[in-house]
Amino acid sequence: MSLRVQTITRDAHLAFVAARPSVSHMQIPAWGDVKPDWRAESLGWFDERGALVGAGLVLLRPLPRLKRYLAYLPEGPVVDWFAADLVERWLKPMLAHLKARGAFSVKMGPPVVVRRWSADAVKAAIADPGARRLRDAAPTSTEPRALDLAERLRGAGWRQAEPGGEDGFAAGQPRYVFQVPYAGRSLEEIQGGLNQQWRRNIKKAEKAGVKVVRGDQTDLAAFYGLYVETAERDRFIPRPLAYFRRMWTALNAEHPDRMRLYLAHHDGEVLAAATMLTVGEHVWYSYGASTSRRREVQPNNAMQWRMMSDAHGLGAAVYDLRGITDTLEDGDHLLGLLRFKVGTGGEAAEYLGEWDFPLNRVLHRALDLYLARR
Repeated sequence: MSLRVQTITRDAHLAFVAARPSVSHMQIPAWGDVKPDWRAESLGWFDERGALVGAGLVLLRPLPRLKRYLAYLPEGPVVDWFAADLVERWLKPMLAHLKARGAFSVKMGPPVVVRRWSADAVKAAIADPGARRLRDAAPTSTEPRALDLAERLRGAGWRQAEPGGEDGFAAGQPRYVFQVPYAGRSLEEIQGGLNQQWRRNIKKAEKAGVKVVRGDQTDLAAFYGLYVETAERDRFIPRPLAYFRRMWTALNAEHPDRMRLYLAHHDGEVLAAATMLTVGEHVWYSYGASTSRRREVQPNNAMQWRMMSDAHGLGAAVYDLRGITDTLEDGDHLLGLLRFKVGTGGEAAEYLGEWDFPLNRVLHRALDLYLARR
């Protein structure tokens, strides 16, 4: 029998999230407040006894001049992804509910890891001239159930989406991320997992007098100045300052320690800054920024180690450094960031990616054409 899907209150949604060890920060009610161009709705899955057994945050983006919506569940929903009856019992009622709400297309991101590569495996892949992408390297571990899930989604009419950004209609989260496992490990063990360069840089920063402090909302302007400089250097379009202020207000209104800001000071100047998000036992390094000045004092390593240490103190099971490139070619300007994250001694993880289901094929095709022109 199919589960019943209906809109639930924010409180019910938040209680469901709080009862789980790990839920994406994009699947909490407050994330809808961060995205004012989308209309947010909390969905609940109910079983025959009326118990809430699944939840998700869906963002609805209107199609220009039409009362039809792209429905997007970033890194969600939070359901039993490995259920044998996933398609019929869990996903079909979700599609029916969203179609009734005016959705012409649904995009979701199953929070399911397919493959993992240890830090040593990633370093070996970078050094291997025959490996052009991370997927060319043998993984350290594979989740067979994830591969089966992909086949079931394809068989049910879902199609794997091409990677994208979040500008306008384009929506996309990183398929490849870098994570440091914390569960069952002491801080000393985590520190021991750092590579030699990282440990050396942390000591160098300490000796140079770099001080890492927690900031508050008033320090977002200092963060933003570095963020704009980083955007120019790394060739990406920066978000406006209002976005980060909205994040701070919305997330910390839901939980007083949901979002943190860290700043690395040296000789009276802020050289690096970063935001950190926490939901349950999962901690994310969210946005980072730094100046090109005085890099020799290693502010980024010092700041990351302070964040990693604080995450351990919060009881984190994983410290998530978010997206990495899967391209291993020397010409890729993001390869340096991958090397930086590999130095933490964690592991690269490949998620199942994002999946689309066209409820109205004509409008879905029109959206594809619109995005292609952009």
